[in-house]
Amino acid sequence: MDYKDTLLMPKTEFPMRGNLPKREPEIQARWEEQEIYKKVQERTKDRPLYVLHDGPPYANGNLHMGHALNKTLKDFIVRYKSMSGYCAPYVPGWDTHGLPIEQALTNKGVKRKEMSVKEFRELCAKYAYEQIDNQRTEFKRLGVRGDWDNPYITLKPEFEAQQILVFGEMAKKGYIYKGKKPVYWSPSSESALAEAEIEYQDKRSASIYVSFAVTDGKGVLEEGTNIVIWTTTPWTIPANLAISVHPDLNYVVVETAGDKYLVGEALLESVKQTVGWEDVKILNSLKGSELEYVVTKHPIYDRSSLVILGEHVTTESGTGCVHTAPGHGEDDFYVGQKYGLDVLCPVDDKGVMTEEAPGFSGLFYDQANKPITEKLKEVGALLHLEFFTHSYPHDWRTKKPVIFRATAQWFASIKDFRDDLLEAIKEVKWVPGWGETRLFNMVRDRGDWCISRQRVWGVPIPVFYAENGEEIITDETIQHVAALFREHGSNIWFEKEAKELLPEGFTHPGSPNGNFTKETDIMDVWFDSGSTHQAVLVERDDLQRPADLYLEGSDQYRGWFNSSLTTSVAVTGKAPYKGVLSHGFVNDGEGRKMSKSIGNVIVPAKIANQYGAEIIRLWVSSVDYQADVRISDEILKQVSEVYRKIRNTFRFLLGNLADFNPETDAIEYNQLREVDQFLLVRLNRLVKKVRNAFENYDFMTIYHEVNNFCTLDLSSFYMDFAKDVLYIEAKDNYERRAMQTVMYESVVTLSKLLSPILPHTADEVWSFIPGVSEESVQLTDIPDYKELENADELEVKWSKFLELRDDVLKALEEARNKKIIGKSLTAKVTLYVNDETKALLDSLKESMKQLFIVSGFEVAGSIEQAPEDTLKLEHAAIVVEKAEGETCERCWVVTPDVGADSDHPTLCPRCAAVVKENY
Repeated sequence: MDYKDTLLMPKTEFPMRGNLPKREPEIQARWEEQEIYKKVQERTKDRPLYVLHDGPPYANGNLHMGHALNKTLKDFIVRYKSMSGYCAPYVPGWDTHGLPIEQALTNKGVKRKEMSVKEFRELCAKYAYEQIDNQRTEFKRLGVRGDWDNPYITLKPEFEAQQILVFGEMAKKGYIYKGKKPVYWSPSSESALAEAEIEYQDKRSASIYVSFAVTDGKGVLEEGTNIVIWTTTPWTIPANLAISVHPDLNYVVVETAGDKYLVGEALLESVKQTVGWEDVKILNSLKGSELEYVVTKHPIYDRSSLVILGEHVTTESGTGCVHTAPGHGEDDFYVGQKYGLDVLCPVDDKGVMTEEAPGFSGLFYDQANKPITEKLKEVGALLHLEFFTHSYPHDWRTKKPVIFRATAQWFASIKDFRDDLLEAIKEVKWVPGWGETRLFNMVRDRGDWCISRQRVWGVPIPVFYAENGEEIITDETIQHVAALFREHGSNIWFEKEAKELLPEGFTHPGSPNGNFTKETDIMDVWFDSGSTHQAVLVERDDLQRPADLYLEGSDQYRGWFNSSLTTSVAVTGKAPYKGVLSHGFVNDGEGRKMSKSIGNVIVPAKIANQYGAEIIRLWVSSVDYQADVRISDEILKQVSEVYRKIRNTFRFLLGNLADFNPETDAIEYNQLREVDQFLLVRLNRLVKKVRNAFENYDFMTIYHEVNNFCTLDLSSFYMDFAKDVLYIEAKDNYERRAMQTVMYESVVTLSKLLSPILPHTADEVWSFIPGVSEESVQLTDIPDYKELENADELEVKWSKFLELRDDVLKALEEARNKKIIGKSLTAKVTLYVNDETKALLDSLKESMKQLFIVSGFEVAGSIEQAPEDTLKLEHAAIVVEKAEGETCERCWVVTPDVGADSDHPTLCPRCAAVVKENY
């Protein structure tokens, strides 16, 4: 007889190799056939609703690792919620309007100015849908489950209609107004920008000190005294209308080289050093408030510059006297309004100086710096010039510098409901906690929101103008335009005349002749995405407002979190979200930002093709995502190794369940051996930790706890010594069925716990588990934590045993290195123990030989009785020697009893009995 044939070796078709790049698309195709999203929603439809609202990625270009991190985190949460008592729909969305798509078409050779607005917008829409299709495919390849056939898209008519209603409601409450004031302006985009569209990069600028001669000192300054200002934007000097001083600061008049100058007292020393003044004599000291209405002469033009008071003036740098150009600075604008100054802005849409800057018209603003500086030097007003590099605002799309420029724009007035916004922020749960402070400070300090853009690819601002120039925004016009957009889309705004867009028979006292015009600006794209709480959460029947969670990158505190809060509080008085969770950015393995120029860009599609989407997902679970995270080939290889261990654990469990029927073969908990109960206690503790970690968005804990359970509790301990039972004993042996019961519970529980993180693998495992009825693990619930009998006692007791076992394994390893033994089954272990360890071993009814995987085991006495050269470790003195006897041909145990049964001379008595009874 070939005794190998009598062993119950593992049998399973679950493959050892994941082969994820090939197998995942097959699994995803099966999900499509099963309509798994629909089935999950149907199964959970009567449960409480949980809404994670998707922040729309921009429909342009392939996915980057930030997209993968974001969507995978969302998928973890939605999948978990649908398996833990909620109905958790996931409706993905896309942001589709704005400059990047216009720019992409221009780069493709589309000539915008040679076609109608309608034609260009149709091309933009076509391009956006192409990008959506591409990105949707890539998101689905990552295993993200959602209503992919019915996403929300900001260019769709129903979305645009709701956005119009949001605008109208804000206008009705008086929050929308048109005004001329400085805003971030991008000459490269020829459009106004919001704060969220600004990023900071280093820029080299000129730093100049300029003197303004006093022409009317109002009795406090002598004529000819020079007030010194400092600026890093020489091109704004032609727009200067005033000099601001702080009313409470001290200022001094000094004399050097026969000339008199006025500067802030606290800055005198730095000005002296920078400008190079020597032999400086202080002639007079006075408060800033005394300087109000002093008149100086503009250094280049024949006009006056008034000295005014401004609380924004500081002594951090400069001279304490601030160059004030109301058309080019926010503080300048507001202080200028108090003094009735003009809003002079001699720069056009393209950033070119106009005729209002005589001598410099036609020059690009940055190119005007040099001739303006030379002119100041020529007239003797330039005291010092140097260059320095500093952080400066840039257009986040074109990556080129922006300027502050006063233009007529539409604004949402934040000040009118700022207190409501700040209160709403306090009602939200922020993870991490510093997010609350960050957004609170942003809202507290921000100015009004410029919502107009001078482009064509976007949602029009639904305002009409009467013949007398009066703005028309009424409930009637808003409702009518919204209805038109819902039926025809916003293209109709550009296709029809104003009269055709107004309600039939509409009249207005400002238009006695019945003539009207319409606004040509579009809305900031942040108004688009900021309206999703109305256009998606309210518009769709399967969602609700407020959402339970918004989850985006930390850059969205100034973006989507901010714009959504603003529009929602303006319209409803409440935040659109109950909770906000943010994540960091993805850098390379060295912590550097990914850049094509550096060549360190890692693309999700490439990882999925090389390693599999499961490895991306497992990587996401392994990182502290609330901070910036790192990814590299080396990191992915480490994650792949963890995946391999998890997969091998599944394979071993499944392989040993080939002949197990959970209906007939499972053993009740209280009938199991202690070691089996202990493993179920550990499994149950894992359930508790994993559920708690999911609730707290702590996926890194899940990664480590599951890995430790598979590696330590199962692989290194339970599955290691289980082989002597599972393979050797008879099919229906009690101990074997007990271990199969534990393994069955383990494989079912692990596949459920890991389903949100490794859905492909969990579903694959599920298809091999005997006795499960559901067609997918996604149609089950996460196990509940159970209060198992004697759980605490068992954990304490067996944890102590595992510490002892570790000592024995070290002793076996040392003996193996000394060639005393080969495999552990060739060894006999003798222990000399203290009273506590003896009591522990006496209380264990399991076979110590099996637990230690040795052929002989003996407790010989106390530690004090151990021979002098015995290896003494923490819990025992341990002697390892070669076991006496012959090796059983079937189980490989070494025992003197081999051959006791004459029918089976090469077997030990246990194996002989099993073979006789069953074969």
